[in-house]
Amino acid sequence: MRIVRCALLAILLSLPAHAVPKVIGQMVSAQPLSAARISLLPYAQRSQWIAYLERSRVLRARDRTALAAERARVAGPMPMPPPHGSANSMPLDKPAEYYGTSEARRIADNIVSYQTPAGGWGKNQDRTARPRLSGESYVIVEHLSAEALPDIISDDSRWVYVGTFDNDATTTEMRFLARAQNAAQGSPGAAYRTAFLKGARYLLGAQYPNGGWPQIYPLQGGYHDAVTYNDDVMADAIGVLMDVAARKGDYAFIPAGLASEARRAVDKGIAFILASQVRVEGKRTGWGQQHDPLTLAPVGARNFEPASLSSSESANLLKLLMRLPDPAPPVSAAVHDGVAWLQSVALHDVEWAVKTDTQPRRLIAKPGATLWSRFYDLKTMRPIFGDRDKTIHDDVTDLIPERRNGYAWYGTGPQQAIKQHAVWSKALRR
Repeated sequence: MRIVRCALLAILLSLPAHAVPKVIGQMVSAQPLSAARISLLPYAQRSQWIAYLERSRVLRARDRTALAAERARVAGPMPMPPPHGSANSMPLDKPAEYYGTSEARRIADNIVSYQTPAGGWGKNQDRTARPRLSGESYVIVEHLSAEALPDIISDDSRWVYVGTFDNDATTTEMRFLARAQNAAQGSPGAAYRTAFLKGARYLLGAQYPNGGWPQIYPLQGGYHDAVTYNDDVMADAIGVLMDVAARKGDYAFIPAGLASEARRAVDKGIAFILASQVRVEGKRTGWGQQHDPLTLAPVGARNFEPASLSSSESANLLKLLMRLPDPAPPVSAAVHDGVAWLQSVALHDVEWAVKTDTQPRRLIAKPGATLWSRFYDLKTMRPIFGDRDKTIHDDVTDLIPERRNGYAWYGTGPQQAIKQHAVWSKALRR
């Protein structure tokens, strides 16, 4: 198999661009969760999904009403947008004593101020800058123009990512608060504990009845309603709830009842992961970036992210499953087959070259190197690539320069999961 793949790569690398089909498919947009789609489910399943949809609608309305009420009390112009930043502004790798410093307390206070009424947080914000001002948006993107949001599907492009798990949002805020409260026992840390518990209930409420998590909650529509493995949304949600359930260290303050809820949510999340592992001709493979919450099938996201098998997300889910203590036979089978799939689609003796002043990103020969395509076709298992116009290609050089150079089409991340599997498998046999 490896010889065949290497020969195929050699041919592809040597052929002129016009020898490869330019377009092999068209991106199909993911469907939002809706009452109409829920009505097609078996009768016994409908009520819990309708109840979820209604809770989401109510929470979204409350968030908007709360902000409108604040703004009605603001005299003069509205506050400026919140500062742009990232999850890196909330470091989680510092020594325990750091979280008791004035710097960490300032970050924690800022985190508390930006929590939405529903209990979540927005993304890409600088938590070191300042606290939220009355009337200020909970998130950055409300202030962007419609032209700056080409991939947003919403009934209101000004109200987006108000509560999200994308780009490590919400779960990072929660973990930082857990550390900060542990360093501020008693009343000094009360606000941090309150905000964390509110966030934990938000996280539990966002989970779909079948165990998955959307990218945004309350629901926003479009591909954001899909169960999201991209950017470790599911893995991070389950990881936080595993710590909540354990009630140890920074999480020792968690009430027993909430810990029990978290444990049940973790079990449901793992069950969804196992159920959504894609089977091709009866054999388990990997997972997509996103999966439809009702059908569990992989679905597309942004215009250049078609429904496919994703090597990166699959590797991260395998690492999560290998963290579980005493894995049941279904977990072990999913891991073994998932790793076997990663090994079968690996690309050998090539490297994804960096962009230079004279050359775009491209595959080049490199003996001994191993990498993976980001996306694989669900039927042929061959690498595929999406473009801004929703076209799907089997040659990355067919993409417009901005997409060819501006996306991680190839990577080496799955190698970590394969190495971890070798150690994990030996431990299972002991």
